[in-house]
Amino acid sequence: MNTIGVLGSGVMGRGVAHALAGSGHRVVLIDHDPDQLTSALRQIRRDLRLVQLMQSSPAPRPDGVPPPAADELLARISATTEVEMLRGAAFIIENVTENWEIKQQVHRALDRLDMPAVPVAINTSAIPMARFAALYRDPGRVVGMHFMNPVPLMPVIEVIRGAATGAAALAAARQLAAQMGKQAIVVHDSPGFVTNRVMMLTVNEAIALLHEGVSTAEDIDRLFQTCFNHRMGPLATADLIGLDTVMYSLDVLHGELHQDKYRPCPLLAQLVAQGKLGRKTGVGFFSYEPTATPPPGPRDIEAAT
Repeated sequence: MNTIGVLGSGVMGRGVAHALAGSGHRVVLIDHDPDQLTSALRQIRRDLRLVQLMQSSPAPRPDGVPPPAADELLARISATTEVEMLRGAAFIIENVTENWEIKQQVHRALDRLDMPAVPVAINTSAIPMARFAALYRDPGRVVGMHFMNPVPLMPVIEVIRGAATGAAALAAARQLAAQMGKQAIVVHDSPGFVTNRVMMLTVNEAIALLHEGVSTAEDIDRLFQTCFNHRMGPLATADLIGLDTVMYSLDVLHGELHQDKYRPCPLLAQLVAQGKLGRKTGVGFFSYEPTATPPPGPRDIEAAT
């Protein structure tokens, strides 16, 4: 079992840690907030039960071994606030909040650890790999791994090959995806890559339609579900992603591509300012009970393409 470093224990970070530990890896889960780490481990235990319930049968690892019990899985995760604990990792995945100022501080610190042989994967919704590569003495270490939420259930990872990404880092990312039982689809570097360059535009237009009073949130999503056979409409998808992450992603796309179609809709900015961020806060375009049904699985999540 390789040791994988996972930076950030929010929704995506804990999902990545869960999926890695479930596929046999040891995980060093790092966050600056010890309370967040405690919450993440508690949530992983709950998520494990939900994942098992949502699958028709327990999913085996690629080598045929059944998934571990909760105690066994959690025993593989070491939670710490000490970045120095990454020194034993063979691969690092960064999942901190989708904010460039915060992310660049994290990556400057990673470069100072002086681990030149260790690939660094960035789990970002829209920020180009070129920005991260510029922070490293060896930019060939940097590769993108755009995981989809919920990570333990989603079968595909969008792997981003930056202009500076080395062959070793790309091969390591693809190998890790395979070990996690996921398919790696490799794309070239571009703001938003493939998935979010299309998805965020669709979500933003759906928000604009709601803002203009063209239709209700329920009917906008119902049209996508019934007309295009999507299992989830664009507004419910935004709630799942997190409206703050949607807005950060649109800000990046707008700033990088200089196209007004990516300018965040005022209604989105208003909801974020009010702290209505979707599922993680209990309200966004829709309301969610704290004990509502489990988060949607892969069959419930369709890219709006």
